[in-house]
Amino acid sequence: MKQTNIEMQLNRIEKMLSEQLCQPMSLAEASKYLNVSKSYLYKCTHKNLIPYYKPGGKKIFFSKKDLNDWIFKYRIKSDSEIEKIISEKYT
Repeated sequence: MKQTNIEMQLNRIEKMLSEQLCQPMSLAEASKYLNVSKSYLYKCTHKNLIPYYKPGGKKIFFSKKDLNDWIFKYRIKSDSEIEKIISEKYT
């Protein structure tokens, strides 16, 4: 019976987390989340470097999932990873 209670709590937590990913973020919230200035975020939207939503043509909104995808899209390999790739290629 305890396991059922734990499973119910886990399901509730999963639902809450997935709902958070779906809720729109304002420009201020997104800049705080990304730890960047609002002006930098405006520049990114102006150059279409970052995905955003603009319903009604005025206010800008962001999806947390889109922001996470954008952040993790630009991963830079470490020196050791590069060395490993090179050594695998030439051995």
